[in-house]
Amino acid sequence: MYRIPVSSSDLNSVGYDPKTGTLEIEFHSGGVYQYSGVPEEVFTQLMSAASHGKFFYAHIKNIYPYVRLG
Repeated sequence: MYRIPVSSSDLNSVGYDPKTGTLEIEFHSGGVYQYSGVPEEVFTQLMSAASHGKFFYAHIKNIYPYVRLG
């Protein structure tokens, strides 16, 4: 999945597949996670948030199921 680099102290890049509702996040620590069932609106809000990390922890982590890819 193509990921877009973001300016964040925790997140390195973010990708999204609107067909499957899959959000992929790469962290600076090197981990890559895919979150399933994420509405496109949530992805749009994440990308336009003043703080990508704060938005992620408040609205995505522990809300949507995920798998670790790497």
